[in-house]
Amino acid sequence: ALQSFFYGRDVLDALQYFEIKPTAQQLADSLRELPARAYSIASSLMAHENEAHLTVAAVRYETFGRKKSGTASTYLADTIKINDTVKVYTEQNSFFKLPTDASTDIIMVGPGTGVAPFRAFVEERTETKASGKNWLFFGNPNFTTDFLYQTEWLGGLKNGTLTRLDVAFSRDQAEKIYVQHRLLQKSRQVFDWLENGATFYVCGDKTRMASDVERALIDIVQKESSISIEKATEYVKNLKKQRRYLEDVY
Repeated sequence: ALQSFFYGRDVLDALQYFEIKPTAQQLADSLRELPARAYSIASSLMAHENEAHLTVAAVRYETFGRKKSGTASTYLADTIKINDTVKVYTEQNSFFKLPTDASTDIIMVGPGTGVAPFRAFVEERTETKASGKNWLFFGNPNFTTDFLYQTEWLGGLKNGTLTRLDVAFSRDQAEKIYVQHRLLQKSRQVFDWLENGATFYVCGDKTRMASDVERALIDIVQKESSISIEKATEYVKNLKKQRRYLEDVY
């Protein structure tokens, strides 16, 4: 109940709701430091020397009669200027990386800003001339405003650095379509890629998207191999054990 109450509320909302009036010092003493925000690097050093690109969605919304904004995202989008300095740190993800064998095919599922590491993956594979095929599933609400890196993906399709691209714009039609629906629509091809040794990557929302994608993959395996749901679930678990199903979710 407490978690539900605080959803969408910030400290000021809580103070106003409970009619609490602390002194400035009492308020400052009761607050923790702002936690760091993590962003996936969206570029390859081989393609952009001495640069690290980020994919940032500025969070802006209104609740309880006040306009609010994401602390880090709007700081990056609205506040800092060219040549300003920002404190950063790097955190390595030892497992969420390209296959060591450059001939391995990869399937990348990255809706929204979850597409960031896959831009880096495709750039890296282009620079190293990796022979493995690259298939991207991307989703966002609207085609006209939310097709992140559209020209780069279309260019990749044209020059062969991106083998396949499937997109899902959830609000461009009456029925909402998400990346897991596109996966199911390409069921046979997805299963064939997995059977041929492809590595499967998922990046983005942990709460719903990641579990929906995993459920879709289990359904794909069950359908295309005509096995029980239990065996299909075990198949996907084995992909994870083999580090051929990798997630970077938040």
